[in-house]
Amino acid sequence: MKGKKLVSPKLERILKKIKDEKLRKKVAEVLENPTVEIEGKTFQGFSLEDSPAALRHHHAYKGGLVEHIVATAEIALTLCKIVKKVYGGKVNRDVILAGVLLHDVFKPVTYMLSENGSYRSSPIGEKLDHLSLVVSELMRRGFPLEVVHAVCAHHGEYGMMKPKTLEALVCFLADYTDSQLNGEVLRAARHLAREATGEELEEITAKEAFEIVHLKAAEGLEEVRKFLEKRRG
Repeated sequence: MKGKKLVSPKLERILKKIKDEKLRKKVAEVLENPTVEIEGKTFQGFSLEDSPAALRHHHAYKGGLVEHIVATAEIALTLCKIVKKVYGGKVNRDVILAGVLLHDVFKPVTYMLSENGSYRSSPIGEKLDHLSLVVSELMRRGFPLEVVHAVCAHHGEYGMMKPKTLEALVCFLADYTDSQLNGEVLRAARHLAREATGEELEEITAKEAFEIVHLKAAEGLEEVRKFLEKRRG
């Protein structure tokens, strides 16, 4: 990391938890320059800090990707503690942290903004998914097989490869848990917004969604309506 600055201090805090210096450096190099080169052409999408983590279902807003990676890392670290303290098992935390930091790192390349401000697939994203891009790039850069597998299997039974190691399983469960949590809260907030105003709420962050759900539970739909009116300015 000589003379270079990571795109996000939030990601750097997670990166510093990787004890293996060689692995930590390799992960940092990807985070510092998450671009893809194909046939001599370099593809670069949003910055990691600006990118959503998905087009629709979860973290589908500016900054959603870093938010998702941080939340996934926190869940993964908690699972590591449970494995050790409750079950007496062992996992390689470095592999898990590397897998979490890298699992969605090439999503920004596969997204772009439409003229109406919504997110859609980029030209490269229409032909290659983020998982194919990251696995091929990690192999090209000589990452350990255990890390490549953890990244490759992070979609679990829904992806190209099921987890075959505890580390890969932890990565999958952490990723799945956060994406489901975020996605369900966003859906609930949009539903409440329709009930309160009769209008569709397209652009919304997780923090706003949690606030809407809390207001409905604590004070009712009228407070949700007031919140949305204030939000519109």
